[in-house]
Amino acid sequence: MSDNQNCDSCAVPHKASLVRLGIDMSDTDFIIALAGNPNTGKSTVFNALTGLRQHTGNWPGKTVSRAEGAFIYKDQKYKIVDLPGTYSLLSTSTDEEVARDFILFGQPDVTVIVVDAYRLERNLNLALQVLEITDKAVLCLNLVDEAKRHNIFVDERSLSRELGVPVVPAAARQGVGIAELLKNISDVANGRYVCKPRRIIDIPSDVKNSVDVLTKQILEEFPGLPNARWVALRLLEGDQRIIDAVKSGELGDLGRKVEHEFDEEKLNENIPAD
Repeated sequence: MSDNQNCDSCAVPHKASLVRLGIDMSDTDFIIALAGNPNTGKSTVFNALTGLRQHTGNWPGKTVSRAEGAFIYKDQKYKIVDLPGTYSLLSTSTDEEVARDFILFGQPDVTVIVVDAYRLERNLNLALQVLEITDKAVLCLNLVDEAKRHNIFVDERSLSRELGVPVVPAAARQGVGIAELLKNISDVANGRYVCKPRRIIDIPSDVKNSVDVLTKQILEEFPGLPNARWVALRLLEGDQRIIDAVKSGELGDLGRKVEHEFDEEKLNENIPAD
């Protein structure tokens, strides 16, 4: 497929229930966030789902690039947002802030975390941070072929039990695991798979009361805010971005800003590197 072809109706030959929509992102049923460290094959997964066509541009007020695409799976339409590749969500860089804000405040229906099976231990740092702030995630255990060449084999069932989310082995460049990834995205988005993500933040007993009180106050000020406990922890740790969002009241509608506030006229088509 050439980069100039329109993928409005190109279906994957071995999986007729997937229709790649490229840049057609109108009237979607679900929004999917794609997160991961750099060089995990995240963009390869993105392209496998959307058909090698995507909108790219900058996030609102940022120089960080943004890529989006869409696909249909079993008569439901999904918009997928490829987040900047990061090693952390602790907001020490613009990339990390963008990824964190979209997962937390944009409230995607599913967050797909792409990890490198060959370097799994290093990649799990980001995965565990994502699981602290969302209840709906799928771990894409990519590059299993590379891991196998180095005699590394990951027990995905045990890993799934430990993390509390689906784990899908994949070699995205060869199309391996994409069908299973789609099924699990659909199951989580539609509530057929209820994630119970592992939360590892160990709060000292002398801090727990403060967290509980602050969480309650946050929910009183911003009813329905997702993961208020995580926001409380970030406030106590002095996260300036969260502090400013609370003071200005922006916290209540930051999700809508993260999702919609960008200049579509400046978008152009391109394929980013992993």
